[in-house]
Amino acid sequence: MIDFQFGFAPLILLLFFLVAASLKILREYERGVIFLLGRFWRIKGPGLVIVIPGIQQMVKVDLRVVTMDVPSQDVISHDNVSVKVNAIVFFRVVDPQKAIIQVENYLVATSQLAQTTLRAVLGKHELDEMLAEREKLNLDVQQILDAQTDAWGIKVTNVEIKHIDLNESMVRAIARQAEAERERRAKVIHAEGEKQAAQALMEAANMLSREPAAMQLRYLQTLTQVAGDKSSTLVFPVPVDLLGHLMGATAKPGTAGTRDLAS
Repeated sequence: MIDFQFGFAPLILLLFFLVAASLKILREYERGVIFLLGRFWRIKGPGLVIVIPGIQQMVKVDLRVVTMDVPSQDVISHDNVSVKVNAIVFFRVVDPQKAIIQVENYLVATSQLAQTTLRAVLGKHELDEMLAEREKLNLDVQQILDAQTDAWGIKVTNVEIKHIDLNESMVRAIARQAEAERERRAKVIHAEGEKQAAQALMEAANMLSREPAAMQLRYLQTLTQVAGDKSSTLVFPVPVDLLGHLMGATAKPGTAGTRDLAS
């Protein structure tokens, strides 16, 4: 009886290890691609999954968004400027079956495709477009990647270009161009100011030409301002008829002030 019990002990122990080995736990963000005798069978998870050892095999697939850093790429723009560009690609697996069966390693494949697509898309644009239209370039790369990785069960959700690095000579050239643009704008603003000032002077001259008394009052005002400067002595000849005309415009005819001035 004792020999019989010890004879089944290894079998029971083996059965226990087989059952323990067949139990798999998949997290909420994981799925298991099950193969039965080498053929695709089904997708399981999340939770407790039973995989029969020797008959079934399971490959885990993570469904979370993957953040992939695309290495710096040498890109020649459409206007023959050499730049270095790197980016970040955000993607996730939406079809675990395709991600395992259709491509050997979807992570490596997506990274390589992102590098070639980044060079191809940016090479079609000039340097100014790369610097000014980064959002558009991000969208173009994302759409191309998403379309090409759809057969692998991959969804590319976003692409962000991180840096566009230029060599020192190009940086200096861009700085000179920016400085020239600022000078041009300053000259345009100054010219507009001169134009407006000239128009204002022309309007004032036209108004004074229509009102002789106003012109003469302005002349006297200028004399008063100059006379207030004690640093120098200035002599201005003032015609008597001018004073008479002014006094006649400001005082009533026949007043004492006018007679005194005339005398």
